[in-house]
Amino acid sequence: MVALLGNSLLLVVIQVDSSLQTPMYFFLSQLSFMDMCQVLVIVPRAAMDFATESKTISLVGCVAQVFLILNIGGAECLLLAVMSYDRYVAICRPLQYPALMRRKLCLVMSASVWISSFHYALMKAIYLLTLSYCGSNVINHFFCEFHVLIKLSCSDTSLFETVSLLIGSHLLLLFPFSIIVASYVSILLQILRAKRSAERSHKALGTCSSHLCVVAIFYGSAILRHLRPASSYSAEMNQIFAALCTIVTSTVNPFIYSLRNRDVLAALGKLFRKLKALP
Repeated sequence: MVALLGNSLLLVVIQVDSSLQTPMYFFLSQLSFMDMCQVLVIVPRAAMDFATESKTISLVGCVAQVFLILNIGGAECLLLAVMSYDRYVAICRPLQYPALMRRKLCLVMSASVWISSFHYALMKAIYLLTLSYCGSNVINHFFCEFHVLIKLSCSDTSLFETVSLLIGSHLLLLFPFSIIVASYVSILLQILRAKRSAERSHKALGTCSSHLCVVAIFYGSAILRHLRPASSYSAEMNQIFAALCTIVTSTVNPFIYSLRNRDVLAALGKLFRKLKALP
């Protein structure tokens, strides 16, 4: 409930406040939408399992959950890289910002994020449906995850797991993470080189600090989860990292971006004053 309320409030504020109609907040609204979807895909089903005795799910339903989680999670990985590029252009190339981050290009980048993650998630989901399953059908997790489900198969999955790890780690983790690192190294060097006042430097870093907090939580847990051999996973640690990547980040993101952002706080204040003035 906290995740849904926080992200929906941030979405509403960005949509109704004219001062937030910029590429930075457009991408932030996309992030809030992804966080809401992530929570809705995982938490209601997990809560129902905790509350009932059956705790069963069909193979198709389980694969569908895997597809949605991979699609949303992959899109969030790529979107965080796009958001870091947006901050790089705003701080390092401010005069070119209107041309480099025009509305049409922002829409293209957003669509590319969703399309790339969709194809990656679809490939994995289709593969799961082609496998043979035998023996135990118990999933030691609070939601269906690719690595957990593939362990239940009696088919030889070693080749696909290797290819999937290479594609996933490079396309959805290492490549966007390298963009984030390069963007913020460039921003830091630009701030150190530029003859700016301490106040302007502090403001430039302040616009990036919220994004860096989210990146640290999301990518830290994602790298620990996905850039290790499947045999080294412990069920308990895998569930902790999964919760950090999905539920925890989705819950804290709106608070990080609102409490550390003066523009968002000002927009929230205006929205609450308008609501209070209603008869």
